[in-house]
Amino acid sequence: MTMPTERCPWCGTDPLYVAYHDTVWGRPEYDSLALFEKLCLDGQQAGLSWITILRKQGGYRAAYANFDPQAIARFTDADVHRLLSDPGIVRNRLKVQSIIRNARSYLALQEQGLEFSDFLWQFVDGAPRQNHWQSLEQVPVTTPESKAMSRALKQAGFNFVGPTIVYAFMQATGMVNDHLVTCHAHAECQQLA
Repeated sequence: MTMPTERCPWCGTDPLYVAYHDTVWGRPEYDSLALFEKLCLDGQQAGLSWITILRKQGGYRAAYANFDPQAIARFTDADVHRLLSDPGIVRNRLKVQSIIRNARSYLALQEQGLEFSDFLWQFVDGAPRQNHWQSLEQVPVTTPESKAMSRALKQAGFNFVGPTIVYAFMQATGMVNDHLVTCHAHAECQQLA
């Protein structure tokens, strides 16, 4: 049996997007801080394409203290003003403030004794869901799990975490394997699970 050599068509041919598809998207991520960064970045995508945020990822890391929740939680109005003039990120007040709010919510969960990774992975019972989609049209934009995670995140104080954003986050962090079965990464991600 030969292995598929195709890619999911959504990544196109942009080298940055192809590398993201081939090495990040769909690979299970269990590190709480990496998950926090990814959730914040997925929220920044609202109304934009993911490649826009991917191109600015370095700018976000520089602007937001490498996504250190402790540092971000201490940001002040002066920091918000600074961020709103930073061309390395999306300069939208609500999105700028959302990362600060999410950092405070992340720390609040920690104070309750909840590990962020465990909090998120519980919605897929701790193991990546293996889907077997033949075409992009079959891939959902939300699922009951993404809706439940979205509700729980909102209750915990997070924002820019609607069910569609959350499902994109679940796909990116390997909570679900939504690579098409014709994609070479489908089997790789299945093995990583």
